[in-house]
Amino acid sequence: MTQQRDDAFTPHASDDHEEHYREDRYRQERNFGWFVEEPPAEPQEQPAREPGYTLPDVPDVGWDPLPSSRRTWVSRLVLFGILLAQALLTLRLSNSAFEDEALYLYAGHLQLDHLNGGPALPDSFASYFSGSPLLYPPLAAAFDAWFGLAGARGLSLGFMLGTTALLYMMTRRLFNERVGLVAAACFAVTQSTLFMGALATYDAAALFLIAVGAWLAVRTARRGWWLSTLTVPPVLVLAVAVKYASLMYAPIVVALACLAAVPYHAWRSLLRAVLIPAVAVGGAYAALRLTGSDMLKGLQSTTTARAAGHGVRLDMLRDCVEWGGLLFALALLGTVLYALKGRMNEAPTMHAVRVPRRLWRILMGLLLTGTAVLAPAYQIWIHESVSLHKHIGYGLFFAAPMAALGITRVVGSHFRHPQLGILAWVTLLVLGMVQSDSLYHAWPNSKQLIATLDRQLVPNGHYLVEANSVPRYYLREKVEFGQWTSTYTITYQTKDKKLLSGEQGFKAALTDGYFDVVVFDRTVTGALDEKLTKQLRTEGKYRLLVSIPYQNTYGKGFYQVWVPVKKNQPAAQQ
Repeated sequence: MTQQRDDAFTPHASDDHEEHYREDRYRQERNFGWFVEEPPAEPQEQPAREPGYTLPDVPDVGWDPLPSSRRTWVSRLVLFGILLAQALLTLRLSNSAFEDEALYLYAGHLQLDHLNGGPALPDSFASYFSGSPLLYPPLAAAFDAWFGLAGARGLSLGFMLGTTALLYMMTRRLFNERVGLVAAACFAVTQSTLFMGALATYDAAALFLIAVGAWLAVRTARRGWWLSTLTVPPVLVLAVAVKYASLMYAPIVVALACLAAVPYHAWRSLLRAVLIPAVAVGGAYAALRLTGSDMLKGLQSTTTARAAGHGVRLDMLRDCVEWGGLLFALALLGTVLYALKGRMNEAPTMHAVRVPRRLWRILMGLLLTGTAVLAPAYQIWIHESVSLHKHIGYGLFFAAPMAALGITRVVGSHFRHPQLGILAWVTLLVLGMVQSDSLYHAWPNSKQLIATLDRQLVPNGHYLVEANSVPRYYLREKVEFGQWTSTYTITYQTKDKKLLSGEQGFKAALTDGYFDVVVFDRTVTGALDEKLTKQLRTEGKYRLLVSIPYQNTYGKGFYQVWVPVKKNQPAAQQ
């Protein structure tokens, strides 16, 4: 019985083996495709959960070439840094007043005195000034009266900073923000920019007005209102009146106004070609009629009919290459690259940026780059080296946009080769700093001379100074205009009422002891100085008070200060 219960509740081994066999067989038949497996039951859908965050759409590139407020503000911040660097580089230059500065400021003070009810002008400055004496000199003299020479020079710095800012705005409209910033950075460190910003002369104000005219020419190119074109001629007339040499660049601004309007309205360019010159010529004629013939004489003697100089053409050409050769070469490169390709396709949205035709690009490049050679070519032709280092800056203003375009193309898309652009700009920076410092010390520091003269002043005295514009400016509160005489010219009336001029007049005046102080430096009239110095030593009526050493970029020299010999006082021998 016990055995039967065990057999009844214990499974047989053969049954277990058969069950495993059937399962293996079933899997084999299913794998060979004998049976169609039923699809598994679909799982029950779970409610979707909201993600904790979402990924924003990623643009193809990290910047957009199209205008935007962000690009505008970033560009303005970079431009502010460029202007700050230009100001610091300019303010590092220091020296006493230059002859031209002293002449213009002195004339400006006389103008202000006359306007305030003082005496009439003692000299016809308009007949030999290179700009109207009614415009810049009184303005600079007002700043000089308030803040001294530093204030007058600060006015020039303000004009040059404004010129750089206008260059950026003009270039941004012609090309884009990147090219505009590079153009401003290149122009801001050239020697002419730094030098003119530290000098109280006509040049900074005139170049600023030219920049205003060029910016207006480009700014108003898109507008359909033809009266906006009339904003350009008055600015050009004012620029020419401030400095007559600006007349050379007035046609360039007119050509720029016409060319800038071609991509928008071709007929407007023809209207500008007629309207701007006509209004400008009419305004200039009216100004000459109002101011008289003296300004016309000054225009002819200093600009249109200027006498040939004595500069050596090869030396002048070498100077031009040193002062502006690198920027001009970059402008040529930019002209070629811009003519070959209108833009750099570094963003998918670049197709939205309008590209002018190749002919327009070639003409624009030739116009801007070619302007850089106008002043050098003219002055080399007439052998005139005076102010060439300043006049070359006028053309560099127009060439800077094409130079910037050349730098940006060399750097490449996405700033592929930034080291090349940095190398070009640093080279411009070093050249500008070295050259401007050298040019700013081309004249001697006259502080010690002025202090010596101040101690020798006598009531109603007469003073013969070789280049008297500098002491005349510094001592204007103590010495009148008619008390000064330079070694350029003299008309002297002897004791027997005889009028003598030239060398004979100087010798007669020294023999009579007419001058209370005589100063020679052998920089302007060296041959005459030698003759008069020999007379002073021979006659013994004057003694050498002091020899003041000075040094400039051309070497060393001395101011020789002579004073009359008093009774019982022997003359010094030298």
